[in-house]
Amino acid sequence: MDTEAQHTERDPSSGTEEGSRSARVPEDSRTPVSWRRTAFVGGACVAFLLLLSHFVLQPFLIPSGSMEPTLQVGDRILVNKLAYRFGSEPRRGDVVVFDGTGSFVREEPPGNPVTGLLHDGAAALGLAEPDETDFVKRVVGIGGDRVVCCDKDSRLTVNGAPVQERYVMPGDQPSSVPFDIVVPQDRLWVMGDHRSQSSDSRDHLGNPGGGMVPVDKVIGRADWIAWPFVRWSTVAGTGAFDAVPAAPAGGHGAGAHG
Repeated sequence: MDTEAQHTERDPSSGTEEGSRSARVPEDSRTPVSWRRTAFVGGACVAFLLLLSHFVLQPFLIPSGSMEPTLQVGDRILVNKLAYRFGSEPRRGDVVVFDGTGSFVREEPPGNPVTGLLHDGAAALGLAEPDETDFVKRVVGIGGDRVVCCDKDSRLTVNGAPVQERYVMPGDQPSSVPFDIVVPQDRLWVMGDHRSQSSDSRDHLGNPGGGMVPVDKVIGRADWIAWPFVRWSTVAGTGAFDAVPAAPAGGHGAGAHG
């Protein structure tokens, strides 16, 4: 009787051990599923970031000191691609990223499409330097503006109004190269804040387009500094152009030239 009772008590425990062993098999078989799930989630995250970068907010690595002190070499900024998407256009004082093809650089034959695609993906995530055709500068003149440098007090003027450019690198002149230009409609005159180190509209006056950037080549507005963390901030706006009058409806006189 005691023996039978002991066997009866052992049966459930015996069944439990077999159940445990059988339960462990599906867990092992689910390991590849877990890796597939992880890969799927990772791929979905990358795809989301690429879509976000393409349509809404793109990281952009600052490769040179042409925008110092506003932007430093190695800064990663976030470019707002929606800033000019719904009828708005760049304003004087905006810091913009644009494609300089046809204005700052010549059209070049296409390279290796696979290499280009990989680089574009890395650049879109802020992991690589931007294309050599992408630039970041400050808008100084918009369509119809007459931009002159410099007046008798060594200041840049827009439509006859002097501009106090406090964002310019300390010690730099507004421009060491004199110019007097009228910006065509749907074009921008752009300059770097570190004037002595910036290759900008001034350097391309003799090129096709006269150094003017087409508005439709603007990628977006630089709104935030995202990295390094100690520099996390918005890209400061400026009131330097608040007193600049609108360009006259009939255009400027023949004295303006490019």
